[in-house]
Amino acid sequence: MNREWKIFAGLATVFVVAYTLPLGNSNIQGAIQEAFRLLQWYARNHTLACVVPALFIAGAIITFLSKDSVMRYLGPTANPVMAYTVASVSGCVLAVCSCSVLPMFAGIYQLGAGLGPAAAFLYSGPAINVLAIFLSARVLGLSIGIGRVVGAVVFAVVIGLLMATVFRKGERAKVEAAMRMPEPEKPRRHIGKTALYLACMILFLVFSDWFNPGNVVVKTSDGREFKAVVIHETKDSIRFQLEQDLGSEKSGDKITLPKTEITEMQERRTWVLAIYHVRWYLAGLMALAVIIMAWRWFERDELREWMHNTWGFAKLLVPLLYGGVFVVGFMSVLLPEKQVAQLVGDNSLRANLVASVIGAFWYFATLTEIPITQALMKLGMHNGPVLALLLAGPALSLPNILVIRRVMGNRKTIVFILFVVVMSTIVGMFFGAFWG
Repeated sequence: MNREWKIFAGLATVFVVAYTLPLGNSNIQGAIQEAFRLLQWYARNHTLACVVPALFIAGAIITFLSKDSVMRYLGPTANPVMAYTVASVSGCVLAVCSCSVLPMFAGIYQLGAGLGPAAAFLYSGPAINVLAIFLSARVLGLSIGIGRVVGAVVFAVVIGLLMATVFRKGERAKVEAAMRMPEPEKPRRHIGKTALYLACMILFLVFSDWFNPGNVVVKTSDGREFKAVVIHETKDSIRFQLEQDLGSEKSGDKITLPKTEITEMQERRTWVLAIYHVRWYLAGLMALAVIIMAWRWFERDELREWMHNTWGFAKLLVPLLYGGVFVVGFMSVLLPEKQVAQLVGDNSLRANLVASVIGAFWYFATLTEIPITQALMKLGMHNGPVLALLLAGPALSLPNILVIRRVMGNRKTIVFILFVVVMSTIVGMFFGAFWG
């Protein structure tokens, strides 16, 4: 009956929104357009290169990685130092966004990983992003870059420990259930082969989802030339954040130009961009290795089970991710940056809390949190809320929260969000007091 009430509530919500939405309001029109624009960007630039490979990895984890292996390294009875080290390191080496980490988190959690290590992995993947941290230091300042890396590493472990402590009763039940399980069957292949197979799939994901920082020099058909950062691109237009004043538009403002008005867009060369231009060759090598290993090492029934598990994750996660991205795109127009900047212009408790909450619910594609934060800083955002936003933002978002809730349940999701928001707020206030 509870499930039927949820379905009814969802249908009723859609009905009320559709019935009452003031479509004649220009802000609502802009919000709808921005929602579809962000959703199209997500579909064109993030789904095939990021979400789909992550779903296949999650399916492979469930299918090929033995429950005994996960319990040994990440289970509730594992050595805590080893478990949290493995969770944090495996998360941060991915250098991908939270949408890629979510399917893998769901996979290891369903296989029996302890809540603490699983939560550490969930936070560390998008938060301890090496490229994003270096870019934060270069663009936003060395102190913010150092604060971000130290805060993210500490957060991953502390949040994991706190989650395990708060829900220790459930963890004990998981341990008792594991103790009652029969001895695992001898694996069909050596763990080294499975590890190599998963490593090649993860490398495919890293290269296919390799980010372009988006720093460009743009020339338009009316003779204008300006430096900007590409925020997102759709089929017909590109949205930029200006790095210099352009007529009535100021540095940090966002503009959307039809592709027909852009005569030239020259990228500013970096080593990250060099890898970006050969990413599909590197990803292709990894894909070839995966195909060869699948052909030589796995039975047909295992491959069928892999596809079945991957499809199960897709049905579970993709509708929630798309729905969350659409809602965030809609709300972004209704919360202009200038109004947000007014709320985070000092190092008060309110300012840091607002920054943490916005970071926790907003969707930041990989690296886009940096130019967005830079724009807010130019509008007066204090350094304390800046760090609070950067610690809460990459690890959480509305799409992520919807998925985490399906995997962990309401209580654990709420507690996880509260830990991220409260810790980000406290660290932001502390940082702002000394490096404001």
